Amino acid sequence: MTQALAYESKAIVALMNQPEPQRNGKWLQDALQQAIMLELATLPPYLCGLWSIKPSEGNNAVRDAIKAIVMDEMSHMGLVCNMLTTIGGSPRIDHADLVPKYPGNLPGGVRPQLCVFLSGLTRASLEMYCQIERPEDPVAEDEEPGTSIGDFYTAIRQAFEQNADLIKGHRQVEKEMERAYGLGNSLVRLSTPRAVDDAIQIIMEQGEGSHSSPRNPYFGREGELAHYYEFRQIVKGKKLVEVATAPEGWDYEGGHIPMPETHPMATVPRGGWAQEPAYRPDPAVQDLLTKFNQRYSKLLGQLEKTWQTNDPQKAIDAFDDAQTTMRSLAGPARSLMQHELPDGSGQTYGPEFLYIPA
Repeated sequence: MTQALAYESKAIVALMNQPEPQRNGKWLQDALQQAIMLELATLPPYLCGLWSIKPSEGNNAVRDAIKAIVMDEMSHMGLVCNMLTTIGGSPRIDHADLVPKYPGNLPGGVRPQLCVFLSGLTRASLEMYCQIERPEDPVAEDEEPGTSIGDFYTAIRQAFEQNADLIKGHRQVEKEMERAYGLGNSLVRLSTPRAVDDAIQIIMEQGEGSHSSPRNPYFGREGELAHYYEFRQIVKGKKLVEVATAPEGWDYEGGHIPMPETHPMATVPRGGWAQEPAYRPDPAVQDLLTKFNQRYSKLLGQLEKTWQTNDPQKAIDAFDDAQTTMRSLAGPARSLMQHELPDGSGQTYGPEFLYIPA
C-alpha cells in the first residue's frame, strides 16, 4: 500500500481536486479504498459510545438508535467493498497504514478540523458523531453549509456514471440482513450501474438524509431518522418532528430524550492507555486490552479475506466469521469500563482499537 493512500494521507483531498473528466478507473479504485477506510473509521467511536450505555430500561431508546447506526455503517462498508471488487479492485483493510488512528482526523484529509476520539457517550462525543455525519446543509439548523462526506460519495457516484463499463460484478458478497438490521442493510450484488447507484443512494440517505427531509427511508425502526439527525436529537434532548410553522418544516420540538446513564469511559490517549504514565494499566486491565486488540485485528483480517477470495462460499464463511468476531468485542470492552483509571478521576478504561499485525 503506497503512502499516498495511507490513513493519515491527504488522499481524499487530492482525489476531490482532480478534474471530473480525469476521474478514471484508477481514480475510482483509489476513492473507494478511501471510502472503505472512512466507513471503518466511524465504527470504533460509535461502538465505544454504545458499549458505555448501562443496561436499564430507561436507556433503551438511545441504545437502540446507536446500535442501528452501527449496523448501517457496517453494511455501508460492505457495499463499498462490493463496489471496489465489481470494478476489479481488492479492498485493503488488514494493514497498519490503513487502520484508524485515535485521537486524530478522518482518513484522507476529509473534514480536517474534526478530531475523532474514543470515549464513552457524552455530549462531546455526540457532537463529534454529528460532525462526522453532518450533511452539507442540515434541515432545522442555522449553521452555514459546509463540505460533507456526502460530497465525496457524490463524486464517486459521478465517476461511476463516467466509467459504467468497468462494472463487471467480480467477487460480490451477498448476504440478506434486512430482517435483522433494517431496510437497505443487505449486502447485494452490484453488477449493474443501477445497482451501484442504488447502493450509493442508501449510504448517503441513511447517513445524511436528503436535502429536504431528515428521514431515513431505509429504516429498521418506524420513524427512524438519518444518522446525523438521530445523533442531533440526542444532543438536543428533544425529538426532531414535523412542525408546520418551522422554516424548513422540521424542528426539535418533540418528546424529551434523556441522556442515558453511562460508564464514564475516558478518552483513549494516542497509541493507547500505556502511553500515559498516569493511566498505565495493571496486568488484569492489560490482559483485557490485549484480548480486545487481538480480536479487533482478527476481525480486520477476516473482512479483508471476505473480499479477496473468488469462491463465493469461502467469502460468506469469512464474513460469518467476521460477524462472530465482531460480536465477541463487546465482552472485553464492557469489562474494561468496570475498571477505573488509577488517576483518581473516577473515569474508566475502554477499548483502544489498536492494530496488532498477525
